[in-house]
Amino acid sequence: MSISTILKNKLHSTRLKIGDKAPVFIGIDDEGNKISLADYKGKKVVLYFYPKDNTLGCTNQSCNLTDNYELLQKRGYEVIGVSADSVKSHQKFKAKYHLPFALIADEDKKIIGDYDVWGNKFFLGRYFNGIVRTTFIIDETGIIEDIILSVKTKEHTKQILEN
Repeated sequence: MSISTILKNKLHSTRLKIGDKAPVFIGIDDEGNKISLADYKGKKVVLYFYPKDNTLGCTNQSCNLTDNYELLQKRGYEVIGVSADSVKSHQKFKAKYHLPFALIADEDKKIIGDYDVWGNKFFLGRYFNGIVRTTFIIDETGIIEDIILSVKTKEHTKQILEN
């Protein structure tokens, strides 16, 4: 077995499972406000973790969710994005692409750690540690209903609604 195959088999996957209680979080959103999972009690939540504002895949994913935001809301979903970018970066990203949902600035990576989405990645022929693009669908009672590990950035809403 080649080194490449061994490393690919060691790519990170969250320890959380469908049916687990979603880790409670409190973060700072793009407007500087505290935002918590508890704020969404009684609502379904799409909590998506993405690597970096203004990068191609993250922009495609966020714009796909924006383009389908009304549909997601009609289906009862609230959307929250999380990355390790700063509030200022989130503000620029949100304004540039007219994102209608909250973006949490998790610079200390606490939420990222609690959801176990930091780990070994493979991109452009190299391995490194970073945020592994992952989406959690959390039900109205705070239970993880679905976890999307192989996110298709341009078709993400479709993946969510297939849940």
